[in-house]
Amino acid sequence: MAMQGAVAQGVLWGVMTLGVYLTFRVLNIADMTCDGTFALGGSVCAVMVMNNFNPYFALLVAFFLGLLAGGITGFLHTKLKIQELLAGILSMTALYSVNIRIMGRSNTPLLGAETVMSRIQNFFNGMTPNMASLLSGLLFCTVLILVLYWFCGTEIGSALRATGNNGNMVRAMGVDTDKMKILGLMLSNGLIALSGGLVAQSQGYGDVGMGTGTLVIGLASIVLGEAIFGWFSKKLPFWFTLISVVLGSIVYRIVIAVVLQLGLKSSDLKLLTSIIITIALAIPIIKQQSVKFSGRLHNRQGA
Repeated sequence: MAMQGAVAQGVLWGVMTLGVYLTFRVLNIADMTCDGTFALGGSVCAVMVMNNFNPYFALLVAFFLGLLAGGITGFLHTKLKIQELLAGILSMTALYSVNIRIMGRSNTPLLGAETVMSRIQNFFNGMTPNMASLLSGLLFCTVLILVLYWFCGTEIGSALRATGNNGNMVRAMGVDTDKMKILGLMLSNGLIALSGGLVAQSQGYGDVGMGTGTLVIGLASIVLGEAIFGWFSKKLPFWFTLISVVLGSIVYRIVIAVVLQLGLKSSDLKLLTSIIITIALAIPIIKQQSVKFSGRLHNRQGA
């Protein structure tokens, strides 16, 4: 049951990882807004679901509010020329107060409320909560991966990816890179807020602090996915990269569940996450050094 729950949470958080991927890998921006946006999605969904709104409509509202939050960060960075990291911190700080204002308190339980997961459980009579969360997460991740893959193949999507790769070249071609950055930040935070709403409905509560460490968790999932599946190919196709970051989120949650079962304290999880990210980021360097060492060894044997 613990592993099943870990996989289910990994898939739900995988939606967030897709959002972080857009800023961190596509735009080359470490956006701190996501810590506040994740909680924003959870807060909005918790309040709306408790007031008998359709849980899917609540997710849609969370997504659009995430778009708005990302747009504000983009405006601060591109129009007011505030450094991207600081712009994200400012938005994240403001969202803490906004989330408390939305809920009217720091925590909103969803006792007895109808959620996406409860609807799936009712549709498939006898399905466990973990399986309902897993199924809903898989559906959302599948649709989002297909949409993102299609979007990044369009003219606007290609311009967005090119902005992160070489902004000066794209600017010389007449593309407004400021608009591309704002668009990327909006889409990223929209997905992160959507993930926050899904997690809140799955866990049965919305909390003002539920987004703490979202960026770090997202980065851990991305580098884990890339490190694990990067062994099979030096250059992963874009569609598989999107899948790999979701799989990285699942692997991350499984690792956390395993170490907790082995007796590690929950207070040590941040230390573990930092170690995981460090190891995953070091894997490409280790691979390079191993290739160089093998080459030198081969040359010596040949001599």
